[in-house]
Amino acid sequence: MEDYNKVIESLGVRYIKAKNLVLHQPFTVRNSYDVGNNLILLHKGRLTFGEEEMVVEEGEMLFIPGGRPTRVSYGVDQKNRVITNDDLITNKDKFFHSNDNLDLIGEAEESHSFVSFEAKVFDSVNFFASLDVPAFLISGQQKLANLVIKVVEESIQDLPGRERLINIYTENIVVEVVRYVLRNNMFVEQLATNSTYFKDPRLIDLFNYIKENLGGDLSNKVLSGVANVSEDYVGQYFKMLTNINPQDYIEYQRMERAVFLLRTTKKSIRDIGKEVGYKDTAYFCRRFKMMFGIPAGKMRRRESAMNI
Repeated sequence: MEDYNKVIESLGVRYIKAKNLVLHQPFTVRNSYDVGNNLILLHKGRLTFGEEEMVVEEGEMLFIPGGRPTRVSYGVDQKNRVITNDDLITNKDKFFHSNDNLDLIGEAEESHSFVSFEAKVFDSVNFFASLDVPAFLISGQQKLANLVIKVVEESIQDLPGRERLINIYTENIVVEVVRYVLRNNMFVEQLATNSTYFKDPRLIDLFNYIKENLGGDLSNKVLSGVANVSEDYVGQYFKMLTNINPQDYIEYQRMERAVFLLRTTKKSIRDIGKEVGYKDTAYFCRRFKMMFGIPAGKMRRRESAMNI
C-alpha cells in the first residue's frame, strides 16, 4: 500500500469542466472520446456502455479514462441512432441541454451529471492511461456521487471560493476512484508494477524534460543525454519502464498540449503545431486527426459546442 500512496501523492489533478445535462433524444455514440477522464453520474434514465452494452443503473457512475474511445448509449433508442464523437461535438445541442437550475439536479428526467479532469503523475504521465484502464462501472459509492454533485453545483454558482472548492472536490474524486480500483482488485497487478517506475529519478528527469521541451528536439540522442544512458538503449529503457515507446509518448504529450492550446488560446493552428514541435502544419493536422478522430479546427470549436 505504501507504493500506492506514493503514486497518489505524485498525482497532479486538474479540473476541466462539469455539467448537469438533460437528454433531448436517445442515441448511441460509438466512439465517445475525450482527452480528460470523465466520471458520469446517472440521475434518471438509461445509460449503457461498451460493445456488450453494460447497464448503468440510476445512482451509479460510469468512469471513462482519457484517451479511451468507448461506445456509450443514452436513453432507450428505438430507432438505433448511432453517431460518431465528431457528430456529437458538432450537434450536441440536438441531444442535450445544460441544466443550471440547482433544484433540478438529480430531478429532471433522462439526466446525468459529469466531471471531467486530468490526473497526471508528476504532471507528465496520464495516470489512468498508463494503467490501460477500460471504461468501468462504479456502484455503491454515495460519497463519490455526492462529490460529483458538489462539483457541478459549484460550477453553476459564481460564489467566493468557487475555484478552490472545485479543485478540492476534484482531487477527492480522483482519490476515491483510485480507492475503488484497489478495493475491487481491478488492475492491481498493473498498478503495482507501474508504481515502481515512478521511483526511478532518470525516468522522472525524462518526463520533466519532455514536458518542458515539447517544441524542441526530442530525439533518442537528446533523451539519452538526459537519462545518461546510451542512444541505442534509451528507447528500450523507456519502454521497459513505461510500456510505451518514447517517441509515441512524446507525440501523445505534444498532441495533448495542442488540444490545450486550441481550447484556451486564439493562436493559429500553424503556430500551435510549431509550438508543440511540428514544423510541417499539414503533417501536424494529419497526425492530429489520426489521433483524435476530428480535425484540429473542430477541436477548437469543441468548447463552444460543449457549453450549451
